[in-house]
Amino acid sequence: MSDAALTVPDAAPAVATEDRLRADLYNYLGLMLAAPPDEMLLAQTAGLSGDETPLGQAITQLARVAKRTKPAGAEREFNALFIGLGRGELLPYASYYLTGFLNEKPLAVLRNDMRARGLSRAENVFEPEDNIASLMEMMGAQIVGRFGPAASLEEQKTFFNKHIGPWAGHFFADLEAAKTSVLYASLASVGRAFMEIEAEGFRLGG
Repeated sequence: MSDAALTVPDAAPAVATEDRLRADLYNYLGLMLAAPPDEMLLAQTAGLSGDETPLGQAITQLARVAKRTKPAGAEREFNALFIGLGRGELLPYASYYLTGFLNEKPLAVLRNDMRARGLSRAENVFEPEDNIASLMEMMGAQIVGRFGPAASLEEQKTFFNKHIGPWAGHFFADLEAAKTSVLYASLASVGRAFMEIEAEGFRLGG
């Protein structure tokens, strides 16, 4: 799923390796949260390796779980968590987490900021733009300049603090604890650790 749609510029500016790695992790989280992983994505996930940091340990655990997860099982888990009969176990939208209702002010504010950055929802996508998968994708895209000039650190901080920081950590904690969450509990541990790193990095960066 891709909610962001914009013409790619002729030449993308150079992006620091650390920022490219950040963008890669945002994009990976967005991909995993947008749809159930297929066999290839599960295999790629199983091949990940981490270090001794909390984020690294979470990545190592996610790889272990992915190795014993089949695509059909991942799809059942995804559907139970996010789709369900009428609704899934979780509602992964900023409006819901911040107001208790869907399609509220946080979505309107996000749409204004998307327009200012030249981003728009793809025509074949019908989910509200403030879902967690789309926000992960948007953040990753801005870091590397996928849909326009790469965002400055200050612009990244502003977007994160407005649209991701206030609720993403709570969402990932809920996903960790969800009763039908196995593969996604491990993914949530990665997401929660990454959100903590990002929030602290933006705080220290001014």
